[in-house]
Amino acid sequence: MKFQLVKIFDLYIIRKFLGTFFYAIALIISISIVFDLSENIDKFIDNEAPLKAIVFEYYLNFIPYFANLFSGLFTFIAVIFFTSKMAFNSEITAMLSSGISFGRLMRPYLIAALVIAIFSYSLGNFVIPPANKKMIEFKYDYIKKKAVNRDRDIHRQIEPNVYIYMERFDANNDYGRKFSIERFEDKKLVSKLNSEFIRWDRERKIWTITNYVIRDIDDYQETITKGARIDTTLAMLPEEFAGQEEDIESMNYFDLLHFIEQQKLRGVDAIEHYEIERHRRAAGPFSAFILTIMGVSLASRKVRGGLGLHLGIGIFGAFTYIMFQQITKTFALSGAITPLIAMWLPNVIFLMVALYLYRQAAR
Repeated sequence: MKFQLVKIFDLYIIRKFLGTFFYAIALIISISIVFDLSENIDKFIDNEAPLKAIVFEYYLNFIPYFANLFSGLFTFIAVIFFTSKMAFNSEITAMLSSGISFGRLMRPYLIAALVIAIFSYSLGNFVIPPANKKMIEFKYDYIKKKAVNRDRDIHRQIEPNVYIYMERFDANNDYGRKFSIERFEDKKLVSKLNSEFIRWDRERKIWTITNYVIRDIDDYQETITKGARIDTTLAMLPEEFAGQEEDIESMNYFDLLHFIEQQKLRGVDAIEHYEIERHRRAAGPFSAFILTIMGVSLASRKVRGGLGLHLGIGIFGAFTYIMFQQITKTFALSGAITPLIAMWLPNVIFLMVALYLYRQAAR
């Protein structure tokens, strides 16, 4: 009989938690779709976007992105909302008075948090990337024209001790302007090529450089070579200059790992953006456990101010967490800290806060 009661108690909390969470997510997605439709409906009409494409290529792929974007925030809000209501209805007091410890009370919450963490991890690593790819293609077809020059002032390492620069790159026509390539040995410049244009030949899979000047430097001697055209192979592809943000958004977990390993083999140093995304996709879902512990600890006791105070504290805490993530991300991009530390540091700090609140609530 006791086992049955405990089982009912677990299912009751899990159902309340997940029900509130998915209801809140569905509500915010519905609102987001209404606002997005009102903003883009003129463009849909002007560009004659088919209704089927709007529904299945755009909004159907729009939903998982926003569901994952708000999952952390609404995990916290869902816990605060229904736990606070249970507290003010004296349901939690009755549970604790019946001999259930606060730690035992937390168990169904953590089970529900595990479901949300798996949900968020699966969306972020395997569902959203292919959905983003289709959504981006739809945007370029019916909302905005594909940018001709989407990358300017490109500085990049393509091999160990080999660096390239382009003033701009035309992703549609596979050519760059004001191209240069520098080669170093023992931190000394040994060769530099400057040219007016560089173009990718898709049939032959090579780069064609036109109107070039090559300076070969040997200690104090310098040899200058000029030419109208030269064909060469370089450790880079035109797709790499087509927009870093969108590339990341379209990579699933295994594609992202493969890309990072590929860049490391080339000796490319500037891959912080990709490393940040890799660790963010793991650290984000883990936050469901931290925010759940914090939420239960804050909302399980009656306080003056009621549900409104609990929700206010919850929203403030969630936004503080999100803001801290953005701050550490900025430090990682500047090279002050590693991407691993940047993405996990907010979790570590808020986990300590959560454990402190838990101990206070369990007294």
